[in-house]
Amino acid sequence: MANQQFYQRLAAHLRAEQDRLYRLAFSYAGNEQDAMDILQTALVKALTAAPLREPQYLGTWVYRIVVNTALDWLRLRKRFVPVDDGYFDAVPATSERAPGEDVLPREDLKQALDSLPTEYKTIVVLRYFEELKLQEVADVLELNVNTVKTRLYAALRMLRLEMEV
Repeated sequence: MANQQFYQRLAAHLRAEQDRLYRLAFSYAGNEQDAMDILQTALVKALTAAPLREPQYLGTWVYRIVVNTALDWLRLRKRFVPVDDGYFDAVPATSERAPGEDVLPREDLKQALDSLPTEYKTIVVLRYFEELKLQEVADVLELNVNTVKTRLYAALRMLRLEMEV
């Protein structure tokens, strides 16, 4: 009975988070078809895995499966795929900007983000595009929260330098 409840919760979670999980896969793949392949593989892994012992971590667990699947996909191809323009179009605006406030052109941001090493780009995507809290990013990546903070600071510094060029 507990297994059935777990899989019902998992299915409900996957339905509710399908857009966010797709955007996460897309941020690694850079195109729709590969993102769908990554997501499908990750979902099969989640559905065939043993039930999670601590169901309160279901969201983090699923994110981790998608991230690991995407990293495996990248390793298999031994290349880093730049983010496609469609990723930024799919990300909803989360806050209103004041009139006249500088907004980075999407193409510049895309190029700067693509220039980051994978471990830094992943943190930026999870934190700012997927809007995870630092502790959630740390949980997903299985890192210490201080490591996430350090890498995020370094990534932002690299982005700033890249945008100045």
